[in-house]
Amino acid sequence: MPLQRLKDYYPDYRDTLADGQMKSIDSYSVYAQRDDRVGTAKDLLVDESGRFRYLVIDTGPWIFGKNVLLPIGLARFDYSQDRIYVSGLSKEQVENLPEYREDTIVDDRYENQVRGHYQPIAQGRSNRQFLGTNYDAPNDANRMNPLEASTLETSKQQKVVKSDVAATPYDREPSFYGLSDEDNHGPLRLYEERLVSHRDRKKVGEVSVGKRVTAETAEIVEPVTKERVVIERHNVADQPAATAGHNFEDQEVARMEVYEDEVSVEKQAFVREEVNVRKETDEETVRMREKVRREDIDIQTDGNPRLNR
Repeated sequence: MPLQRLKDYYPDYRDTLADGQMKSIDSYSVYAQRDDRVGTAKDLLVDESGRFRYLVIDTGPWIFGKNVLLPIGLARFDYSQDRIYVSGLSKEQVENLPEYREDTIVDDRYENQVRGHYQPIAQGRSNRQFLGTNYDAPNDANRMNPLEASTLETSKQQKVVKSDVAATPYDREPSFYGLSDEDNHGPLRLYEERLVSHRDRKKVGEVSVGKRVTAETAEIVEPVTKERVVIERHNVADQPAATAGHNFEDQEVARMEVYEDEVSVEKQAFVREEVNVRKETDEETVRMREKVRREDIDIQTDGNPRLNR
């Protein structure tokens, strides 16, 4: 099966690899020994089982402007500085690497040619950091041996020898890819959907409290006093006679003032009641249901292999 590009095999690799620290693959610069810059990462090749195999390095103006392959197990990613380090690798060695083109068929024989140049520095690297486990040991640069001039010449001879021998499958050389019997694949991540609630505050209405004037007929009851004149007449036949020569007059008058209460009404304003306006918050639970998906592992076996589940 041909190798696939990283973004084709893992479209969301920036969110899932390296615990979310992974940036776009082409944003990393590649550095060899003596902190020499030898190019920039252009792509990453993945095999059909999801294993990371090679970084595609664009050497650009630093060497001859060609693309070469770097086994992933030899790379150490520094996510904070956007760098990839390959200790023990020299510019001279990169110059002698076979060129990789878009139409290059990466078969076993081609891989043998590539690995021949890296053989002296391959010492059990791992690609597990890509999958989110930040182990230092698998990519410890101190365990890589710098290349001597004689070593480089030996590497060239290995290239010639290997071209005439049977191709070696990549999984038989775990030092280039971090493969072992205990860890021959990174963790397989199973995803599931979860409901996450979001509360948006929106206006549902408005209350206006004001005053308006209404009119009605009112009635007041007030007791009043009124004076009246009472005239009483009594028979006095048994009284003695008046003196002789009584002078009859018609000008004698008895006067008496008569009073009564008169009621008048005036209107005065009084505070009838007070109105306070405030808001109170009530809490209640809202239940929402939605179908969610999740991934389950599907194990298929061929033959009778022993599995620990």
